[in-house]
Amino acid sequence: MPSLNPTTIWIIALIVFLFIEIVTTGTLVSIWFCAGAFAAWLAALAGISFAVQSIIFVAVSVILLIALKPFVNRHIHKHIVSTNADAVIGTHGIVTEEINNIAETGAVKADGKLWTARSVSEDVIIPEGSEVNILKIEGVKLIVSKI
Repeated sequence: MPSLNPTTIWIIALIVFLFIEIVTTGTLVSIWFCAGAFAAWLAALAGISFAVQSIIFVAVSVILLIALKPFVNRHIHKHIVSTNADAVIGTHGIVTEEINNIAETGAVKADGKLWTARSVSEDVIIPEGSEVNILKIEGVKLIVSKI
């Protein structure tokens, strides 16, 4: 069986990673490895040893992944609109049943819907009629703080 030369190995790797990227539309999965394979292919053309080519492949791939993935995620997913439950986070609600974490009671009306609610502070009781900030959702309960 004939052995493959390094330039062929990196071209095959580049094609495989490009194929993976194409079939996983909408998300950047292997683009980082495409760039790493391309850089390693350039190193192979320059006559650098296969061990160094492999190091270049890993280094370029990891550096691009770490440096660019958060940036890409922010810009690709920025069009996602909060729906249903997530939409109430950061808004205000009115307490319809006293919020008492110890007694495990409390309800808030927010966005026209009634939610079970708990205070972000364990020892704070929020009376009925109070306005609250909705901080987050845990399970099916709103976690709130009194305004």
